[in-house]
Amino acid sequence: MSSSKSVAADVVVVGGGLVGSAIAYGLAKEGLATTLLDEGDDAFRASRGNFGLVWVQGKGSDLPDYALWTRSSADLWPKFTEVLLTETAVDVGYSKPGGLMFCMTEEELEERAVLLGRMRFNTTGGYDFKILDRQDVRQLVPGVGDAVAGASYCPHDGHVSPLLLLRALHRAILKKVDYQPGQEVTAIDWKNGAFHVRTRHDAYIAPRLVLAAGLGNAALAPLVGLSAPVRPVRGQILVTEKVEPFLDLPTLHVRQTEAGTVMMGDSHEDVGFDVSTTLSASRDIASRALVQFPLLADVQVIRTWGALRVMTPDGYPIYEQSQSHPGAFLVTCHSGVTLAAVHAMRLAPAIARGELPPELARFRSDRFEVER
Repeated sequence: MSSSKSVAADVVVVGGGLVGSAIAYGLAKEGLATTLLDEGDDAFRASRGNFGLVWVQGKGSDLPDYALWTRSSADLWPKFTEVLLTETAVDVGYSKPGGLMFCMTEEELEERAVLLGRMRFNTTGGYDFKILDRQDVRQLVPGVGDAVAGASYCPHDGHVSPLLLLRALHRAILKKVDYQPGQEVTAIDWKNGAFHVRTRHDAYIAPRLVLAAGLGNAALAPLVGLSAPVRPVRGQILVTEKVEPFLDLPTLHVRQTEAGTVMMGDSHEDVGFDVSTTLSASRDIASRALVQFPLLADVQVIRTWGALRVMTPDGYPIYEQSQSHPGAFLVTCHSGVTLAAVHAMRLAPAIARGELPPELARFRSDRFEVER
């Protein structure tokens, strides 16, 4: 089928969620003529269902390279949000007060201390955390329930509004990027050192290509000699009415937004591409929140939703440049919020140079190949 138009650029980015938008933004700031193809809001976009944590503690517990990559993004977030605010006038609601992971028993608290201690030992430059006993937690968060035995605290953790972050990135890229909404990619050809990316109506040509299409990468990656073995994992979230401030720090399962609403979540469900909500998951999420914060007992839940995480077999990202199609890059992860800063400020400049940061060598997709 012939195309109605053909657009040339330095790089084409496929995927308009948080991952693709952050990379496109960073590429444009490097001076590359960047085209961003966004399938649209009818896609299974993880960005709109995100809990909003910028989270470090516990990530990469068995892979120090990921712990370092996550920490590097958290370190970049203050500058990242400052630049976005200056360029777009959108306050994404980012704060970095540190975060808490509650433990319900003394045994769980001891196990948490061992895990984070091992991470501190294995991670270059150390790994900051504190183990808080029951009394420490109550001094820090007076409303916490009596059933909480203690918590781990990490000063690098924070939280943000994922919807405002997506708005800020899209507002920024509209000034710098050729943004093309409603463009589902149907084919990718590689001819004479350039990628010809076709949608239902148009064609886009560039010597570099970034696949950041989330779950869509599974079908797109093989077109350029790459592999993206990703599957959807549903997470459900509950949001309450506005209440008086009681929680200054984000926790892994409960956080209070700037507006005063309370978000509760972190379910993990293998249900395919089903984004519906269920009473059983809502009940479990609410019950856990009530144990941790009994003051929520009379607070009304006003909204629930389900969204799909982009999950690889081991839960870690894929960062890879194609060997058979040089210039094609694959980026797949389920931490688009936490990693947004490092994607824009470190990954994108490396892709602009035609390479990946050396510390990402561990994240090739061939780690999933089974030796015969």
